[in-house]
Amino acid sequence: MTLAAEAPRVVNENGRHALMVDGKPYLILGAQVNNSSAWPSAMEKVWPAVEYMHANTVQVPIAWEQVEPKEGQFDFSFLDSLVGQAREHKVRLVLLWFATWKNNGPGYAPEWVKLDNARFPRVLNRDGKQLGSLSPHNPATLEADRKAFVALMKHLRAIDGDRHTVIMMQVENEAGTYGTDRDHSPAADKLFAGPVPDALLQRTHKSAGNWQQVYGADAGEYFHAWSVAHFIEQVAKAGKDVYDIPMYANAALRDPFKPGPAGGYESGGPTDNVLDVWKAAAPTLATLGPDIYMPDYARYTAVIDRYARPDNALFVAETGSSKPYARYVFAALGKRGLGFSPFGIDFTGYSNYPLGARKIDADALEPFAANYALLAPFIDVLADLSWQGKLWGASEPEETHTQDLDLGEWSARVGYGQPQFGVDPAPGNTELKGGVLIGQIGKDEFLVTGRHARVNFGNGKAHAGRNFIMARVEEGHYENGKWIFDRIWNGDQTDYGLNFTDVPQVLHVRLSTF
Repeated sequence: MTLAAEAPRVVNENGRHALMVDGKPYLILGAQVNNSSAWPSAMEKVWPAVEYMHANTVQVPIAWEQVEPKEGQFDFSFLDSLVGQAREHKVRLVLLWFATWKNNGPGYAPEWVKLDNARFPRVLNRDGKQLGSLSPHNPATLEADRKAFVALMKHLRAIDGDRHTVIMMQVENEAGTYGTDRDHSPAADKLFAGPVPDALLQRTHKSAGNWQQVYGADAGEYFHAWSVAHFIEQVAKAGKDVYDIPMYANAALRDPFKPGPAGGYESGGPTDNVLDVWKAAAPTLATLGPDIYMPDYARYTAVIDRYARPDNALFVAETGSSKPYARYVFAALGKRGLGFSPFGIDFTGYSNYPLGARKIDADALEPFAANYALLAPFIDVLADLSWQGKLWGASEPEETHTQDLDLGEWSARVGYGQPQFGVDPAPGNTELKGGVLIGQIGKDEFLVTGRHARVNFGNGKAHAGRNFIMARVEEGHYENGKWIFDRIWNGDQTDYGLNFTDVPQVLHVRLSTF
């Protein structure tokens, strides 16, 4: 088979990142199905939810037990069906490899793996107690996982290498271990007493020594993070060697402000404190994405800030499905992330409440659907602006009701809960649902959109002391990436700022002074 020239890839330049699909920047307006919805009988309840959401990308698990129920016997019939259905529904796919780790344990590994402790041993805690996680130090586990993943990637290349319906692969799911800082098995103890790998010493600017000597109180967690990441690196690289599309790992988070001890959260995974360890151990991975189930503004945006790094493309790989989470698509894309994807988006009747909505129905999904419907018609334009580093965003906080954005030569103040007419201070929305995106499309010219928010532009430092004016405000829409003018805003529509309600509106604004 001759592969298409432009396979999906993640590119990085001067601290900026983009997911390139068909040779162009691509932003994921995602929907992740429930864990056990990845079966033919369930998919008929997935597609109506995806369509209602206006999602352009669907994240679907592919379970090891599903494709290799008996050792050496592979069944990719569900994958074949899934790829075909995604093409029919005109969406892209991100596949989630549920294997050695799915939220700490091997629940989605085949029985011949998860029931054979002699061949595939578990992690031991400090007291020698066997935990649920498989040990990352066992060669047999690595070899079996890697073999299955390579078979999956070979098959995917055969059925999709010329179409690129699948644009990324998540390798494992929320890898790590609860209940211990690290594996304390004899094999792990021997490695822990040995030297820290050179790649990690260089990354963390440390001198040679064993783990305890180099990292002190953090040694156990750093060791386990390296061990898990190195395991995943070997699986990911083997798969990427046979079909080169972007690979990533996702993180079950610790509290960014009060994390507590390792093991109270999932030690070994790509939590914010060990991102450098993962970068050193798993260079094949295109990015490390947070799974954010913290609805309050302070913690949510702290996580975004910590994962949006010059060396790590932000991708909100999972997030909650309850209504307060919907507004964070603006903050995530405004940090020039690769995308945003709420979890549990199907009509199978399952809900992960209280992490998500109590019931997944049209009412629960409406805020997400409304935001996606607003952005989808010009998502390619936003993707280009993000890659250029010319996209900003804001989501509504709880405690304060205005935010200031620095746009370089200009500034913008975002207010929430104000009526369209008048200058009263922003009181905040009754429900937390406001957000805006601002992209610079030319010198002194900006694309602006949002929901339940007011935007007031003003001078930046470059124009300090001069009188500010919006020279022109156009409302319009995009068709095939081209701006179509509809009308001019002025008078009541601009005297009190640019007000965005639940009506989908997009503006082009030219700023000036006099």
